Amino acid sequence: MSTIAISFATVILYCLTGFLLAFSLYKRGNAPVSRGGLIAMGMAAVVLHAITLYQSLFTAQGLNLGFFNAFSLLSWLIALLVLLASLTKPVENLGIAIFPLAGLSIALEILFPSQYLFLEKTTPGIQAHILISVLAYSLLSIAAMQAVLLSIQDRYLRARQPGGFIRALPPLQTMETLLFQMIGAGFVLQSLSLITGVFFLENLFAQHLVHKTVLSIIAWLVFAVLLWGRWRFGWRGRTAIRWTISGAVALMLAYFGSKLVLELVLHR
Repeated sequence: MSTIAISFATVILYCLTGFLLAFSLYKRGNAPVSRGGLIAMGMAAVVLHAITLYQSLFTAQGLNLGFFNAFSLLSWLIALLVLLASLTKPVENLGIAIFPLAGLSIALEILFPSQYLFLEKTTPGIQAHILISVLAYSLLSIAAMQAVLLSIQDRYLRARQPGGFIRALPPLQTMETLLFQMIGAGFVLQSLSLITGVFFLENLFAQHLVHKTVLSIIAWLVFAVLLWGRWRFGWRGRTAIRWTISGAVALMLAYFGSKLVLELVLHR
């Protein structure tokens, strides 16, 4: 099967899984496909996505981490983490937004191929830094999506309108506990990302890294304050949601902001 055919099948499978998850949530679990079946469909899409990623990332000239390739890699990892977490926790409904987004990342990767090759052989330390950074961003992105879903649930409950799909969601306290578990794990990884960056990168504040470094530190501080506020003052609800989304936005700008400008605007 050609790369285009695999990519097309992956996009269709992602979108179909996202649609069925939304339909199941709307119908309060009464969908034509069981929860296990939906997770299996998502896993199949992730496997096909991995095949297309391997073909686009690893080239004869080196590792291609262009803007849309990086976007596809992160969306794949986020989808994989959500599916793995859904085996033990009720987080599969995050796939309603994540799976179509992953499908979109594949389509953009095909439509706008980019070349950003790392020809030099990187050291194990830098490889570890990159891996930890990607994992941290993925986990905290999932936390941001969980925060958005929690915000919708909170709004309906405050308005005393717990109807529709809200009744199909786990209790608010469970949703909040899951949110802080994700943030805690992501914060640990983000801390390790900054530490490995200090040790293994020559200059974290070099011209091409300074924006990413500053925004990553800001995001780390936002999540640190949020976790401290949760421990010290019991922060929850809208306060937790606002801090989570703020930290995730800072991370998004750190990882994609400068890359977007350099590659797609300035063509460097």
